[in-house]
Amino acid sequence: MRAHRCLTAPCLALALAAAPAAAQVEDRPMLTSAAAMTMVHGCLTKAAEEGWRMHIAIMDNHGNLKAYHRMDDAQLLSHDVAMAKARSSSTSPRSTRQWGEMAFGNGVSAAAFVPGLNYFEGGLPIMTADGGHVGGIGVSGDTGANDAICAQAGIDAAGLN
Repeated sequence: MRAHRCLTAPCLALALAAAPAAAQVEDRPMLTSAAAMTMVHGCLTKAAEEGWRMHIAIMDNHGNLKAYHRMDDAQLLSHDVAMAKARSSSTSPRSTRQWGEMAFGNGVSAAAFVPGLNYFEGGLPIMTADGGHVGGIGVSGDTGANDAICAQAGIDAAGLN
């Protein structure tokens, strides 16, 4: 039996569309587990120095949890707040404070209605030196300002931002 060869334009177009394209691989920075744990320890050091009892959540830039720690006697409600802060800053390169200012700074704006955003201070984006957004950190357990200070201490410990 002889193989059938299709030489019509529609048949050629179908054959070309089915041919595998050259693979393209994107090279981008990633938040490693080691960096996330370094951030946790940086936060713990700062919190211990100040007498704060914190929840610390770190997520990659897809909102996946990379590290979490609850200090002894940290209030239980702060778990949900730390997770929400980390998620807000992990999926957008903005701090939760910036989101709050955008949402409510000059009256209520559209940012106030974005599902899942948290506006409490203490969530910071994790950025590489060249501006790549690799994740977010959320800290909760004290005032918003102190939560943000603690989160920045964690980022600083990892040598990021």
